[in-house]
Amino acid sequence: MKATPWLDVLDEAIRSCAAHDRNDLVQRLQVRRAELAGPKVRVVILGGPGQGKSQLLNGLLGADVCAVGDDTTTTVPAVVEYASAPVAAIVPGVQAPLVEAPRGEDSLVLEGPVPSLPALASADRQSVSVDSATATANRRGGVARVEIGLPRKLLETGLTLIDTPPYGAEPGEHAHAALATLPHADAVLLTTDVTRDLSPAELDVLERVLALCPTAAVVLTKTDLVPGWQRVVDRSRALLERQGLPATVFPVSSALRLLAARTNDSRLNEESGFPALISYLHRELMGNVDVLRRRCAGALAGLAVDQVVPPLRERLAELQQGGDAELAARYRAAGRQLEQLQREASRWQTMLSDEVADLTADLDYDLRDRTRRILREADEYFETADPAKDWPTFEEWLRDNLTAAAEANSRWLLDRFEWLTRKLADVIASHRPDAFAPDEVLPGMPAEELGELRMPNIEKFTLGQKLFVGMRGSYSGLLMFGLATTLAGMDLINPISLGAGVAFGAKSVFEERGTRLKRRQATARSAAHRYVDDFFLAYGKESKDTVRLIHRELRDRCIAVAQELRTELSDAAQRVKQVIDAEAAERGTAMRDVTRRIGELELLRRRAEALAPRTVVRGLTA
Repeated sequence: MKATPWLDVLDEAIRSCAAHDRNDLVQRLQVRRAELAGPKVRVVILGGPGQGKSQLLNGLLGADVCAVGDDTTTTVPAVVEYASAPVAAIVPGVQAPLVEAPRGEDSLVLEGPVPSLPALASADRQSVSVDSATATANRRGGVARVEIGLPRKLLETGLTLIDTPPYGAEPGEHAHAALATLPHADAVLLTTDVTRDLSPAELDVLERVLALCPTAAVVLTKTDLVPGWQRVVDRSRALLERQGLPATVFPVSSALRLLAARTNDSRLNEESGFPALISYLHRELMGNVDVLRRRCAGALAGLAVDQVVPPLRERLAELQQGGDAELAARYRAAGRQLEQLQREASRWQTMLSDEVADLTADLDYDLRDRTRRILREADEYFETADPAKDWPTFEEWLRDNLTAAAEANSRWLLDRFEWLTRKLADVIASHRPDAFAPDEVLPGMPAEELGELRMPNIEKFTLGQKLFVGMRGSYSGLLMFGLATTLAGMDLINPISLGAGVAFGAKSVFEERGTRLKRRQATARSAAHRYVDDFFLAYGKESKDTVRLIHRELRDRCIAVAQELRTELSDAAQRVKQVIDAEAAERGTAMRDVTRRIGELELLRRRAEALAPRTVVRGLTA
């Protein structure tokens, strides 16, 4: 494709983003550049719920392509373009989430991954019927979009219509799917019904749309339902003009359009308002494709500059604040540093005490948390296990886990003290990383021998107890059913009562066995809790003793090193002036470089604004 000025501006924006390490913008602008350089013109149709958005697309095509109805909601975008024969496909996937810019900021809507809208030759497409494509996609989950090809003259020149899910006041999956198509829009049709004036939310959406896609029109639908719709149209146009939003207004009736298509009624077609809208698509959009793409490129380049320039201005402000006054203040501060060393030594001790206090609390919490997790697992284990059979295995598991908890807690103790030692070395003398040697300060890990875990007294269910419980249950069953069968003329002891006695006896034995198991399990849990509590107290004492020993050693080292640093800081104060002079030279070079970059970006912004001026025009060529 022959190079054009707007492509040059867009390429310059891509190079500027790359030069300023904004690879995210580079990727998105490159995707959009490839789309703008292609033959297609993408018109995105946006609208809130129930505003006639899908019916509008049906009216433009003169066929029921998109599913509509009071109980039908569009959930995925539908891409409609030209094809020699009707064809439809469902593309699986998930729409990339959109992070919208805060209100009042002209931020790119290109945050997050930008999904592409490829042609109908996708390898992962699933062919479906044209009549049921959108209805099927709306009901099915995991669909990225629907792609439909139709042999329509309206689409033959490269026009692509994209129906989107409705957006709402609250962000949601469907709203994200709708707004995620905006980075691919060459033009936008914002639909709203003519039963009311444009709402502030719709004006806000239109303002955001125009920030990224300067070519947009407002389509007021359902004129067949409102007798005085002309007054609403006039008020909408006046409101857009007052707000400075360059959008043409088209009142239409999709119902009249479709009825005219079925009856071939030209008068009804004119009354529907669609001829003016179709003329806009043919003449204003497809007849001025280069102007259309020029404005999109200008808007994209301008928004890219808006994201790259602020960090540079902040950097320039930071550099400007470090002037001569700051240099003098830093030099005087370096002189006072030597005088403050005596007071700083006490602050080092305070920091050490605070860190040790935090460490003590963290160690106690860590040990308590680990033992509680062990106890929770033990409780869960004895929900089903029988202590009479599984106690040796449980005892070995518990001792191993407590040993592992003690070792992990000890390693954390030594790691934290090693970190604290290095932190003290950095604070006291950042130019002396060997102020403390951790291996000279830290002792070995505290070791606490685990005591013996005795098996609790387990109540056994002997054979005699089983016979007694079984006979007691059998007697109840025999007597109950024997008395009941005597009413039928049978003896007290009969086959039925005997069978009932056997069943009741077995049930009593089974229930008693379960009850005794629960008691054994409760006894085992109590024994485990007591053992873990004893371990927590003993090992916690050993750990705290280790913390106190290391704290004392570090405190003595701080005092010794502070004395040595007095001499070193005296020499360092004399070198501050040299460092400040070097920083001043570097700052001047950096300021000139940042100023040059901002100037280049401002020039690019002016070139972008020349491509996409924000003015209300009747046509793109104005």
